[in-house]
Amino acid sequence: MTEIHPEIAAVTARVIARSRDSRRAYLDLIARERETGVHRPSLACGNLAHGFAAAGEDKAAIRSGRTMNIGIVTAYNDMLSAHQPYGRYPEQMKIFARERGATAQVAGGTPAMCDGVTQGQRGMELSLFSRDTIALSTAVALSHGMFDGAALLGICDKIVPGLLIGALRFGHLPVILVPAGPMPSGLANKEKQRIRQLYAEGKVGREELLESESASYHGAGTCTFYGTANSNQMMMDVMGLHMPGAAFINPGTKLRQAVTRAAVHRLTEIGADGNDYRPLGRCVDEKAIINAVVGLLATGGSTNHAIHLPAMARAAGIVLDWEDFDRLSAVVPLIARVYPNGAGDVNHFHAAGGMSFVIASLIDAGMLHDDILTVSGTRLRDHARDPRLAGEELVYEEAITESLDDTMLRRPGCPFQPDGGMRLVRGNLGRATFKTSAVEEHRRTIEAPARVFSDQDDVLKAFKAGELERDVIVVVRFQGPRANGMPELHKLTPPLGVLQDRGHKVALVTDGRMSGASGKVPAAIHLSPEAIGGGPISRIRDGDIVRLSAEEGRLEVLVDAEEFAAREAATAPPPASGTGRELFAFMRQGADGAEQGASAMLAAAGL
Repeated sequence: MTEIHPEIAAVTARVIARSRDSRRAYLDLIARERETGVHRPSLACGNLAHGFAAAGEDKAAIRSGRTMNIGIVTAYNDMLSAHQPYGRYPEQMKIFARERGATAQVAGGTPAMCDGVTQGQRGMELSLFSRDTIALSTAVALSHGMFDGAALLGICDKIVPGLLIGALRFGHLPVILVPAGPMPSGLANKEKQRIRQLYAEGKVGREELLESESASYHGAGTCTFYGTANSNQMMMDVMGLHMPGAAFINPGTKLRQAVTRAAVHRLTEIGADGNDYRPLGRCVDEKAIINAVVGLLATGGSTNHAIHLPAMARAAGIVLDWEDFDRLSAVVPLIARVYPNGAGDVNHFHAAGGMSFVIASLIDAGMLHDDILTVSGTRLRDHARDPRLAGEELVYEEAITESLDDTMLRRPGCPFQPDGGMRLVRGNLGRATFKTSAVEEHRRTIEAPARVFSDQDDVLKAFKAGELERDVIVVVRFQGPRANGMPELHKLTPPLGVLQDRGHKVALVTDGRMSGASGKVPAAIHLSPEAIGGGPISRIRDGDIVRLSAEEGRLEVLVDAEEFAAREAATAPPPASGTGRELFAFMRQGADGAEQGASAMLAAAGL
């Protein structure tokens, strides 16, 4: 076995030590739940009869209590392209369960919000807290005590984190996440980006833009750029929570169905009544969480996971912070270039070697913990395999040893850059995340006057009015979880990219989020403490010189300390209403900081 890199070992030890008490409490919880929690055999007759009343041909098996009953938690809807394929999954999975003498029931549904539809719209202010809602929905689904294991059907941005957070509170159950795969490739990503910038400059109209977007997002399946949704799939692979090679098989194929079938069959083998018990709470341990961070850094994944991973870790009693990300980023090489960090999409990434190559090469380089409990196999390396069909039979092939396209995927010994490209920047403005993997090296330090906004639409107005035609650090505040639910500020990417292309030094500083498709413009995001409550960002004024440097790990306003401290905080905009935003006021008010996961639910639970 390859020895783990010393800094990765040190960060893992740091997380284990910091989490000792909370992790012990979590493991005690799931042990109690297994022994004394609500289980089908302990249900009263009336409870049990309700549970199998509509089970049809599975009624006798569920009633007997002698077979595994799998709870399906589904995030299906047919508006969200990534989740549209899930419509037929439950009926198929019930057949797959019967093949092994087991049963399956849809335990419940969760919302599945499409950030692509809500991006830049009012609904985006519900997006982050949809994760807590999904976690709560998952807990409701599994609370009936009817199930001996669970299959989680979800892919996109907040959905996988929410499903996993909810399921981890039932960590005594075996759980497998079941993806549905990316849509086939459409319009080339560079062409899509070009049209977006032309639209921002007013050089093409809405019809041309809509035609471009329709050619990019054109069918069933996950969007093909490497944003938060596909980063979710990567992380589930390196944590061993998928069947091997499950992430990036296109929907509607025989292979996709065969891997889903294998997941159901595998669940029937890893329950508490067998000799290969693999409860979710044991699979998701400190090493698995570190693997997720390493995978994120090595592949240039979404900055949103600087928020989601600490929240997922907390649900398993594990404490993860941004210093852990920063220390790992310094030693984990970037081995993938997937749009927006490169030209090709996840289908090209998969064809170049994909996740099996990533897992095998990172284990060989001592970057991933191989000795984790996965849902399938004796170690993580068993997941470095690609599923294939030999006739009607599902077989697995070992990962290739060399990339099939070294413009997209490389071994750790010859990476695209020596570090993972997600740095912690800090100073008198607080702590923030800076994703450098798509930012040219000479742009990673910016010092310029600030222009301050409290709404992203005002940035667009200023851009169109020509007010930003200079070196500028655009500061957008009151975008944190407690202010307005921390929406992504994806609409800012094209205009800031235009300013940068015109030769200006440009950067963004915000207590909000950028898209998982954050790209070439330097940005300090998730700034904590946020403006609400008087965080330092609330005291920046137009014209203040701000210095942002990934190399120095620095984010500062260059104003005399006494003068800066004496300034009054800016007044927050009034609370938003409409589009259901007022219903989420209790979540905004109760949310903790971005570094802790920006969760009202976990904060209220004391986790």
